[in-house]
Amino acid sequence: MTINFPTLKRIIPLLFIMALASCKTQQAAVESTPEVPKEKGISAAEVIANHYNNKSNFNTVYIKSNVRFSDEKQTQNVTAEIKIKKDEQILISVRFLGITMAKALITPSSVSYYEKMNGSYFEGDFSGLTQWLGTDLDFSKIQNMLLGEAFDNLQQGKYALSTVEEGFELTDLQSGKTLKSVVVNKENFRIQGQSIAQPEQDRKIQVDYFDYALFKEGSVPTQIIIHAFQSKGKTEISFNYNTVTFNEELSFPYSIPNGYKRILIK
Repeated sequence: MTINFPTLKRIIPLLFIMALASCKTQQAAVESTPEVPKEKGISAAEVIANHYNNKSNFNTVYIKSNVRFSDEKQTQNVTAEIKIKKDEQILISVRFLGITMAKALITPSSVSYYEKMNGSYFEGDFSGLTQWLGTDLDFSKIQNMLLGEAFDNLQQGKYALSTVEEGFELTDLQSGKTLKSVVVNKENFRIQGQSIAQPEQDRKIQVDYFDYALFKEGSVPTQIIIHAFQSKGKTEISFNYNTVTFNEELSFPYSIPNGYKRILIK
């Protein structure tokens, strides 16, 4: 079995800026009339507060995951090792048949990745990616996405509350032409899915979370599926976490090999 460069080239940046790209390509929120669910007698503020009661409390997280990438032309399976030092850095190593093919390092002030197939790398900060992707980006969005938390700080926004089959839906009332929504479980207030859309650009994505595992440090989804849609086609990326451990002593080795060509984002 071989892995071809076009597929790998698309997997690598998606693995570490997936939360960023999703802000540019996410699925439209379901239109509904804002209301307080009468059967629960609960407000949007109470739903948000209950969601944040689930927030994980940790210093480090180690995740080993199977990753499946597919589009309308091909499907590819790789593994990813994800190391998170809370609010400080995220290191993602992408492997194929046990061989490290790419690495990405994200900090609050910088983003960097390299891939071996084409001998290329990217180094920059969030301002370049913000301009490239067309939305405000930051470290916390990536960290939140990987751990099943809302991309944005829900406590700082204004949301309408409605009920859907999957749970309570919070629809952002201040996102303008970018439509955002979050669905949380009715019983435990964990996120079931988040979606964002830019209808004028024909871009949307849906991120769904399944099978939460419970730890003393908090809860983590063990399956994350991202459905991204653009005018040129759709892409699906699924993460299946098979190892999750908290508060181990982790190292974050990262250096760009000599001779690699730098990728510039204009």
